[in-house]
Amino acid sequence: MPTVTMVGGGQLARMTHQAAIALGQRLRVLAERPDEPAAQVTPEVVLGSHTDLAALRKAAVGSHALTFDHEHVPAEHLRALVGEGVNVQPPPQALIYAQDKLAMRRRLRELGVAVPAFAPVESAGDAVAFGAEYGWPCVLKAVRGGYDGRGVWMPDSAGEARAIVDDQLAHGAALLAEQRVELHRELSAMVARSPFGQAAAWPVVETVQRDGQCAVVIAPAPGLAEQTAAAASALALRLAAELGVTGAMAVELFETGTGELLVNELAMRPHNSGHWGMDGAVTGQFEQHLRAVLDYPLGDTAPLAPVTVMANILGAPEAPDMSMDERLHHLFARMPEARVHLYGKGERPNRKIGHVNVLGDDVAEVREKAERAAQWMSRAVWTDGWDPHE
Repeated sequence: MPTVTMVGGGQLARMTHQAAIALGQRLRVLAERPDEPAAQVTPEVVLGSHTDLAALRKAAVGSHALTFDHEHVPAEHLRALVGEGVNVQPPPQALIYAQDKLAMRRRLRELGVAVPAFAPVESAGDAVAFGAEYGWPCVLKAVRGGYDGRGVWMPDSAGEARAIVDDQLAHGAALLAEQRVELHRELSAMVARSPFGQAAAWPVVETVQRDGQCAVVIAPAPGLAEQTAAAASALALRLAAELGVTGAMAVELFETGTGELLVNELAMRPHNSGHWGMDGAVTGQFEQHLRAVLDYPLGDTAPLAPVTVMANILGAPEAPDMSMDERLHHLFARMPEARVHLYGKGERPNRKIGHVNVLGDDVAEVREKAERAAQWMSRAVWTDGWDPHE
């Protein structure tokens, strides 16, 4: 049976390992530390950095495909591996559009895909001129490496923009400016594509962001017009084909007040917005990603319930005295229907340490349950004041 190498030892690799076990496959991970989430549970671990070509080569030896827990591997290293015969999926010429936000926006504009107005920022003057043209606040983004609200700033004035740009350029960051969109909500269209060219799409979901970080995912997106949902899925499938993507891909979208869809980000790997499918779809994103990078026929993406809501378990401002194990006991006693996924990570403020999936029929009821469960696992406090000992 195949061995797949995944670069990165985070929770995405850990959950991909779970899917590999069910398929009789082996997942080898390249992790920087033995206590990383995937390294804790995967028998084949290569310790090393994703920026070290020698470590990448060692991890790739004998594997049937090399894929990613994150997009931060230097493109020149991936091209070297491809030249040496390694089956890199997605290939570096596609992955660059998830690594480099400016390259992605330029390519999408060439393809006629709607994106927010943007411009490269090579000096503070560039940002000031952009803000003057498109209005304040505007958005400044790191071209590479930002995620979960990191590497994103929203200056309200020319002076604030100038201070941010001067600081970031002094530290070697590349930046772009982007128009701040008045949006109705954020959506995600997830698809998977194989080297053969087969592709499959999950229902379009709504993602609820708090402080720049995904907190809740509702599948399918409530109240989304059928025509708009179909257009979002078609766009994601088109981009996967046009860019040569293999494996899972999330297309993060802004839905404006007028119903227009704008592409915000691309992620070419399993993604937070797809975690609901572990329990709520016939084939979840982690199994589908393995099928895709190994060029297997893809699985059915149909939902298993009218509504699935995923809520992230985020580290509390101060970790509770109650152990995570005891919190889990109490949760299951009150909400036996909750599906809990913990990542083996230490607790610290706002860190993603797990997620909860709840399935049901009513959006409001299912969402309330999922968020209540996640809050309990995070803070050991029930949002409705329920006391398990009374």
